[in-house]
Amino acid sequence: MNGRIIIEEAVNALDENALKAKLPLDGCGAVVSFLGITRGTEGDSEVIRLEFDAWQEQLASVLHGLAEQAIGLHGVHCVAMAHRVGSVGPQEPIVSIHVGSPHRKEAFRACEWLIDELKKQAPLWKKEVTTEGATWKAGLG
Repeated sequence: MNGRIIIEEAVNALDENALKAKLPLDGCGAVVSFLGITRGTEGDSEVIRLEFDAWQEQLASVLHGLAEQAIGLHGVHCVAMAHRVGSVGPQEPIVSIHVGSPHRKEAFRACEWLIDELKKQAPLWKKEVTTEGATWKAGLG
């Protein structure tokens, strides 16, 4: 493999800048990042928090596999990813993805592919707690 992969557990907090700082950027001309945060509202309801449950034994492995695929498919140099588990309040980070690449187009494609595939494949489940009650959201991610 021609890249480097960094996967971090984020149980209590997620520091997206510290995660990005770990990327080995030799030969890179671009870093594209995605930061997903908790919205403060959902429809007419105020969001109190999101609660993420995960199959902890498999989460890092799935994220690592996705990063390997992104490097192979898009020709990027390195990937760093973290996803929170547990309770995440409004405006707090949920997921952070950083892609280092020699060129921007590949980095953008890889970053978009990674968040889409993470939502499809990662063993994560989300419960949304609002002023109207709690609802488990369908599907993974």
